[in-house]
Amino acid sequence: MTGQQLKNSILQMAVQGKLVPQDPNDEPASVLLERIRKEKEQLVKEGKIKKEKNPSYIFRGADNLPYEKVGKNEPVCIADEVPFEIPESWEWVRLGEFFQHNTGKALNSSNRSGELLTYITTSNLYWNRFEIDNLREMYFSETEIPKCTATKGDLLVCEGGDIGRAAIWPYDTDIRIQNHIHRLRAYSEVCVEYYLCIFFLYKHAGWIGGKGIGIQGLSSNALHSLLFPLPPLQEQRRIVTKIKETAPFLEKYEQIEQHLNDLNVMFPEMLKKSILQEAIQGKLVPQDPSDKPASDLLERIRAEKEWMIKEGKIKRDKHESVIYRRDNSHYEKLDGIESCIDDEIPFEIPETWEWIRLGSLFTINPRNNIADDTVIGFIPMPLLKDGFNNSHNYEKRLWKDVKNGFTHFTNNDIVIAKITPCFQNRKSAVIHDLPNGYGAGTTELHVLRDYTKMLYMPYFLMICKTHSFIQNGMKNFSGTAGQQRVGKDFISNYLVPLPPVNEQKRIIEKVNIVINSCDVL
Repeated sequence: MTGQQLKNSILQMAVQGKLVPQDPNDEPASVLLERIRKEKEQLVKEGKIKKEKNPSYIFRGADNLPYEKVGKNEPVCIADEVPFEIPESWEWVRLGEFFQHNTGKALNSSNRSGELLTYITTSNLYWNRFEIDNLREMYFSETEIPKCTATKGDLLVCEGGDIGRAAIWPYDTDIRIQNHIHRLRAYSEVCVEYYLCIFFLYKHAGWIGGKGIGIQGLSSNALHSLLFPLPPLQEQRRIVTKIKETAPFLEKYEQIEQHLNDLNVMFPEMLKKSILQEAIQGKLVPQDPSDKPASDLLERIRAEKEWMIKEGKIKRDKHESVIYRRDNSHYEKLDGIESCIDDEIPFEIPETWEWIRLGSLFTINPRNNIADDTVIGFIPMPLLKDGFNNSHNYEKRLWKDVKNGFTHFTNNDIVIAKITPCFQNRKSAVIHDLPNGYGAGTTELHVLRDYTKMLYMPYFLMICKTHSFIQNGMKNFSGTAGQQRVGKDFISNYLVPLPPVNEQKRIIEKVNIVINSCDVL
């Protein structure tokens, strides 16, 4: 049971007379109702209110069913309208029978006659509270002020917006109201807090709605006709006292519920991050001694790149990095200079693995050279999925229309969103199934291309989705707030663990199984 459901259940018990015991010494609700009617008659005689044309009288018939007599009409059974049973000492009554009702003034900027006064709108009215830091002003005439003014103890109800939202005006200072607020003022002594509780229950139980085309609202007639259970006055007070006693426990319950909900949301994401971290440390799947070591893979990659350089297919890296072990330490030779990089190594990896920079494996942000009339796949940022999956869609375009001013990629390239918050949201994928194998997309992407075709790209995509990659990328953001990006240098210099190819594949197979299991949680 949710916190809201528990609250509704308590309120439901309250309005059914099941929350507190009935006291036979209480004055029955019928006497209170008769007193309210006499007070209304007196107000009519004094000219303070108009006589109702069709007053409502609800009573129990000889068959013990509820009936209603409206004006001079014959009584009609309203058993279908009564939502639940109430105690014998209670009465069913229409809201308009025991509350005076007014709505506020409609805003009219052209009307500048009268006194300039502050007022509240539905944007100031919340459940059982008001926000009045920034009140607006409009002109009210002398005759409008009494009708449009709320005083301490008045029950105010939203006509539109969050229909039925209500609060009791708690301040000694009066306030004016706009026309989308109903003002309810009791004719006689009643416990207004009890009726606030009823509004809360009716709203969240779906018994208060709105009618109309476009903007729905709670009309005056609909408000007047709301059927309310009327307990004896003393019981109304006992009910409110009991509800207030339960409030701290309900608040604690909702806090615990929210904490559990947060954990349910966070746990799969935390588990996914942990799984990826285990994967890149060589702890997710066992090493196979029959696998050729990653050093062998690196030698073949370097040989292939040398051949491609000689053939003029790619350019030589001006700052080629070579990382190796010596004396149980890690060293890097860069631009002919050797240096120890032990401080940069984040964790231990298996003996058959190697450390390497992404820029030593991939060409970063390459360009395509294809015929203008080639149909290609175009990927704007919304078509690149976020999270831990590997998914994207595309639009078909002609190359001539997108070759300039956009990022280039091909099938089997990795694309990584470089701008916040897309980067943090893990918008990245291995590109696949493009028309003719080519594509272009948003300029807010970095692209990794493996010209050697020796690497298993899903493994490196996984690295780009790890928590450590994201966190380090955010530390290297540049640009203004809301427009921050990770640069090409961060991608190129990022240090990654390189397993044997077969182990890369086993890792991704295992990762996919576990990630899919997390999504089911």
